[in-house]
Amino acid sequence: MCKGKCVPAMIAKTLVIVGGVNWGLVGVGMFMGSNLNLVNMIFGSMPKLEAIVYVLVGAAAVMSIFGCKCKKCGEACATCGVAPKEEVK
Repeated sequence: MCKGKCVPAMIAKTLVIVGGVNWGLVGVGMFMGSNLNLVNMIFGSMPKLEAIVYVLVGAAAVMSIFGCKCKKCGEACATCGVAPKEEVK
């Protein structure tokens, strides 16, 4: 894993992890017959805020698919031996 990424890339990585863990807990909760959706448990009384969290997690997933193309992330990948994704022209 590359170190020294930009702040948006680190936030995106964190949100993707949070989203993945949340969906894993949702699945486990379904087997147990309970609701283990942590985002809903935390923000359920504020549905708009809950929706914002879900949108941010989705945007972070899309960013993770395409990767960050900023200079800092490109330099970080160059130092760890991972070639940055080439831009499609």
